[in-house]
Amino acid sequence: MPDMSASLATSHLVTLAELDENKVTPGVLGFIVFAVMALAVWGLMKSMNRHMNRVDFKEAPEPSATGSDKASGETEPRN
Repeated sequence: MPDMSASLATSHLVTLAELDENKVTPGVLGFIVFAVMALAVWGLMKSMNRHMNRVDFKEAPEPSATGSDKASGETEPRN
């Protein structure tokens, strides 16, 4: 008799292990994980947009680009 109950128990486990590809879904846990990740990406994008708006992209002209000091023959003092 113990062999009979062991075989019944294993037969139930085998049926649980068989997955039908048409019936596999992410379920509620998959939706929750996706929703949390979507909210995190939204928050990061909002923060990045705020930080990028604070950046000043105006570049100062290079000292050698003016050319007026070099043309007049003046040199920069060295320390």
